[in-house]
Amino acid sequence: MAKADRTNTNLMNLIKRVHGIVENTDIEKHRQSQDHFGALLGTGRDVIVEEVELPAASGSGLTPEGGRRIHGEWTYVNRAHMKKYVILYCHGGGYSTGSSLYARTLTGKLAASTSMDVLSFDYRLAPEHPYPAATEDAMQVWNDLMLLGYGARDIIVAGDSAGGNLALALTLKLKEEGRLLPRGLVLMSPWTDLTSSGKSHLTRAEIDPVLNASYLEEMIRNYAPGKELTDPFISPLFGQYKGFPPVYLQVGGNEILLDDSVRLYKKLLKENVSVKLDIFRGMWHVFQMSPFKTAYEAMDRNAEFIYDICR
Repeated sequence: MAKADRTNTNLMNLIKRVHGIVENTDIEKHRQSQDHFGALLGTGRDVIVEEVELPAASGSGLTPEGGRRIHGEWTYVNRAHMKKYVILYCHGGGYSTGSSLYARTLTGKLAASTSMDVLSFDYRLAPEHPYPAATEDAMQVWNDLMLLGYGARDIIVAGDSAGGNLALALTLKLKEEGRLLPRGLVLMSPWTDLTSSGKSHLTRAEIDPVLNASYLEEMIRNYAPGKELTDPFISPLFGQYKGFPPVYLQVGGNEILLDDSVRLYKKLLKENVSVKLDIFRGMWHVFQMSPFKTAYEAMDRNAEFIYDICR
């Protein structure tokens, strides 16, 4: 076995052990362990995190009619930086776990690499709040950004895993309502197909150190019980994308969700959407969370894409 392959195998085994520590069959303990992980690894001297209660536009403490208070975090670099554009970040966690705190391992890197402000938010989680609660919350936060003075074209929507699903669902909902769409989307290991019909669910099953079929099945039961899984707002792979903004996809070559990105990429190409896909050989699900070189290189590529579409 080549030295590089041995190194990667050792790294994959380490990730599997670390992920096992974070995972917990008790969903509340699982959420707490993720938050602890985010608090431990998601802070840095070069970024500032400010907690916020949304909507925050009026300053009155009142929510719009039918709305609710949503906790969020602004993450930005501790230096002079661009304020015109903002990144709206949707965290992952299978729609059942995850938070802005957990996502700091990503939002901090994203803010540092782009020198843009990043807004993450805590949407309601399943099974307590199944579909469409998360999409409703994402739409409310989008509307709050409008009230704060941002235009749709000032916003890049980003997300990882289920957050990538949510970013797509939000933009599809905006499209359905005939509203202006964000400037672009940045998606890391997006979960686009809850029917699990991609071949990589089988071909990568033995080597994926993070995800497995039983975990995904549990997340699907929590999030979309009794729902039609081909609904494009549940499985965005089945959406209609004509007129969509540019999309950038990153995915690990060793993850069972590889085809969730590859098939979406091919669909977007067919529908004449500007799209770019990077498959990172030997990497796993949302490897960008990890504090090592390839993760930072991936974030730099995210920044390059964002700079290109903001010219």
